Amino acid sequence: MQQVYPLPVFYFEVTWGGERNSFSEVSGLTQEIQAIEYRHGDSPEFSTMKMPGLRKYSNVTLKRGIVKSDNDFMKWLTTVKLNQIERRTVTIILKDEDQNPVMVWKVLKAFPVKVEGPQLKSSGNEVAIEAIELAHEGIEVQNE
Repeated sequence: MQQVYPLPVFYFEVTWGGERNSFSEVSGLTQEIQAIEYRHGDSPEFSTMKMPGLRKYSNVTLKRGIVKSDNDFMKWLTTVKLNQIERRTVTIILKDEDQNPVMVWKVLKAFPVKVEGPQLKSSGNEVAIEAIELAHEGIEVQNE
């Protein structure tokens, strides 16, 4: 019998606006359905019942190493003005060892809400990392 192993998380690709970008970390691919508690006045039960409510999505955070003269995060952030937002579909693709897509998350109508620069320290020995946090209106998941 062939053993099936879960996929590692370190081989993935991110695209937005048709452009492929290299990132070291993606987090926040979370969705939940909020529960509504309700009880009508003449219910024989002395507790509430629960019904599904609105769907809620966490903000998605993308992190990458800073590259000289690459200001994409800040350029996108500066496009956000009152009622004028450049929204993009961000696609995150988890791949197998043969570079085939295994799982795809499409973050819909995303726009930046936060850009975070690196933590600088004189005794550090790591790559300068910047992060962008994206608000969005939904995630489509495709399991290949």
